[in-house]
Amino acid sequence: MARRPARCYTKIAGPPYTRKKFVRSIPASKITSFEAGNKNTKFPVTVSLFSKEACQIRHCALDATRMMTNRHMQRNAGAENYHFIIRIYPHHILRENKMMAFAGADRLQDGMRRAFGKPMDLAARIRANQPLVTIHTQPQFIDMAKRALKIGGDKLPTPYYIRFEAGEKIYQKFKAKAAKA
Repeated sequence: MARRPARCYTKIAGPPYTRKKFVRSIPASKITSFEAGNKNTKFPVTVSLFSKEACQIRHCALDATRMMTNRHMQRNAGAENYHFIIRIYPHHILRENKMMAFAGADRLQDGMRRAFGKPMDLAARIRANQPLVTIHTQPQFIDMAKRALKIGGDKLPTPYYIRFEAGEKIYQKFKAKAAKA
């Protein structure tokens, strides 16, 4: 069966289902790495992508955000000029009570009897105004970082905004210098 759309899982309902010790056959997370770029250098400017509202984000959407943001930064700024971090982790296990929707399906399923569901996916539960993704970089690559965060943020099922976390004054000085030259 195909995956259900993200709108089925974005709303937070009930307590988190995270006790992996008691759950059999948990699907593995698709996120291969939570950091990319130059991990050893300290960068003066930090730009982050924040969520506007509380929701759940599946691990596939987080991985798509990681791939798009990292690819854009790597192609335009170079791998040595940024440090990219995903700041949330998918702990919550999503369950699905499989329902068949074709002719004759009523003889094969029990409807809502014993409808606890089987583990199908992982999701990260996020709060409103929580940072999701961060890029540390040099002042000359800020516009590229903002564009990369916008491209990656479009893969998420929640509205977002992009904001400086550190180094906004450094960026303003760099912009003023560039305007004079």
